[in-house]
Amino acid sequence: MHTVRRRYHGLDTLRGVTLVSMMAYHACWDLVYIFGMDWDWYGSFGAYLWQQSICWTFILLSGYCVQMGRHRLRRGLLAFGGGALVSAVTFLAMPEDLVFWGVLSLLGAAVLLTIPLEPLLRRIPARAGLSGSFLLFLLLRDVDRGALGFEGVWLCRLPEGLYRNHLTAILGFPPADFFSTDYFPLLPWFFLFLTGYFLYRLRPEREPSGLRLPVVTALGRHSLVAYLLHQPVIYGLLWLLFSI
Repeated sequence: MHTVRRRYHGLDTLRGVTLVSMMAYHACWDLVYIFGMDWDWYGSFGAYLWQQSICWTFILLSGYCVQMGRHRLRRGLLAFGGGALVSAVTFLAMPEDLVFWGVLSLLGAAVLLTIPLEPLLRRIPARAGLSGSFLLFLLLRDVDRGALGFEGVWLCRLPEGLYRNHLTAILGFPPADFFSTDYFPLLPWFFLFLTGYFLYRLRPEREPSGLRLPVVTALGRHSLVAYLLHQPVIYGLLWLLFSI
């Protein structure tokens, strides 16, 4: 029990650092898209790398941690419910910025999928699972753009018939008129989640257990609550600042 407790402190800190980075990124998003700030850099490749570093870290950490505790069903349902709440709020309050199948929906679904898949996943050697999952993630990275390939380097186009509606969008095949300000379909992101899953199988005792930053670690420990509350808080602070 003592080993698990030490391990969580380090992972909570890493998650908390990523949350702080995400909050800063979303504050920039609010400044540009809600408050109308003219900031060309935010549309640059550097900003895109920043955004991707946040996504990759969150999803890898979630896959890594999925085997570290009990109540996997409850954890998956809580994350999925949080995603549904975000979708409902944006649909009602700000439909022009609708979130459909954002990162919380993905993480909740990924955790839930590991429950029936656990017997199969346990049969796969950790190294093979790690390398195979990551290679599949790279191969499927641009599925939502209509092709197999990674970041614009495409091997082949996929049939247009796959891209039908919002249900196919959940899998990774969005129709032409699909829109979401936060979109993480099962393909390819479930395979990045599985990369974290197999990384834990390969290195279960190598977490940075001594890494602690008081406020940041606490944020990481309560990451779901922090995720759900950070945008209203950031928006409120920016609105107050611009009002003054």
